[in-house]
Amino acid sequence: MNTVPRPWLLTLAALSALATLSTNILLPSLPVIAQSLAVDEAQLTAGVLGLFLAVFALAQLIVGPLSDRMGRRPVVLGGLALFVAGSLVGAFAGTLPLLLASRVLQALGAAAASVLARAAARDRFEGTLLAALLGRIMVVMAAAPGFSPLLGGLVQAAWGWRALFAVLVLAGLALALAYGRIVGETLPTERRRHQPVGALARGYGKLLADARFLRPALATAAILGALFAFFGTAPLVLAGSFGFSALQVGLFFAATVFVVFAAGQTAPRWTARWGAPTVLRVGAALAVVGGLAMLISPAASLIGFAVSGCVFLFGMGLVSPTGTALALTPFASQAGQASALLGFLQMAAAAMLTTTAATLPGARVDALALVLAGGGLLALLSGTAKPAVTAVRAS
Repeated sequence: MNTVPRPWLLTLAALSALATLSTNILLPSLPVIAQSLAVDEAQLTAGVLGLFLAVFALAQLIVGPLSDRMGRRPVVLGGLALFVAGSLVGAFAGTLPLLLASRVLQALGAAAASVLARAAARDRFEGTLLAALLGRIMVVMAAAPGFSPLLGGLVQAAWGWRALFAVLVLAGLALALAYGRIVGETLPTERRRHQPVGALARGYGKLLADARFLRPALATAAILGALFAFFGTAPLVLAGSFGFSALQVGLFFAATVFVVFAAGQTAPRWTARWGAPTVLRVGAALAVVGGLAMLISPAASLIGFAVSGCVFLFGMGLVSPTGTALALTPFASQAGQASALLGFLQMAAAAMLTTTAATLPGARVDALALVLAGGGLLALLSGTAKPAVTAVRAS
C-alpha cells in the first residue's frame, strides 16, 4: 500500500484506545461504585485501576508472540471476546471480587487489541507511512483519556454506573466487527513463527540487547509514562489549586486533544523532511521545556500551567509515533513480540511515573513538573543512538 486507508486507520486507532477508554470512563464514577458495593474508595481505586494496569502490562508479553504463531486475527478477535465478557460481568457485578474479575478479563482483551494494532500496522507499512499511521493512532489514544471521563460522567448521570460497562460491551462488539471486516489477517502463514517458552525469553532478551529497539523503545516508554502521570495528576492540580469542577476538568482534557492532534499531523511531515530520529529528539526537548516551564511558573498561574502542559503534550505527540516506528521498523519478522515488549515497557513506565508524581513530597504541581521534565529528559537521552538512525534509514 502507498497510502493508509481511512477505515484501516480508524479501526487500528480505536483498538489502541480501548484500554484507555475502559479505564478512564470509570474515573468519575468510582465514588458511586464504591458506595454501591459498600467498599472503601481507595481499595476500589487500587483494584480497578492498579490490577487492570498490571494485568494489561504482563498480558502484552504473551499476546504478541501468540499472534506471531497463530496470526493476528484470531488473537484480536479472541481478545475482544474476553473484553466483552469482562464488560458483561462488570455490568452485573454485585461484589468487589466479581468486579475485579471483570477488570482482569477486560485487561487481557484490551492488551490483545492494543499490541496487535501496532503489529498489524507494522505488518503492512514501514518508513514514513508507518510513522504517519502511528502518529494518527496516537491522536486517538490521546483523545481517549481526554474525552472518556466526560463521556463516563454523562453516562453515569443519565443511567447509572452499570451503564458504563454496557457502553464497553458495545465498543468491544463494534471493534470486533470492524476488525473482522476491514483489517482481517495481516500476517501471512509463511511469516508466522512458533517459539517455545525458552526461545520467547531469548527473543525478548535479544530485543532488549539491540540498541535499534531498546533506545527508541525507552524513549517512547518514558514519554508515555510522563503522559499517564499528567492525566493522573493534573486533575488534582486543577481541582485543588484552581477550583475546577469535574466538568471543567473534563473540558480541560478535551481541549488538550487538539494539541496532540496538531503534533500527530506534524510528526509525519517533519519525519519525511528531517528523519524520525531528529523529530524524536525535538519532541523530547519540547517535553523537557514544558516540564521546566511548569516548574518555574507561578503556582497560582492557570495560564502558565496550561501553556507549559500544552508544550509537553506537543512534544509527546512528536516522540510517541516516531519512537514507535523506530523501535518496530527493523523487526518485521517478530513484529508481534517487539510490539508486545514495547507495550510492556510503556505500561511499566506509566505505573512508575504515575506513582512518582503522586508520592513526591511538596506541591502536586511541582511533582508533576519534575516528572514531565524527567520523562522528557529520559526520552532525549534514549533517543540519541546512531544504531536506531541507521536502522530506519535503511528501511
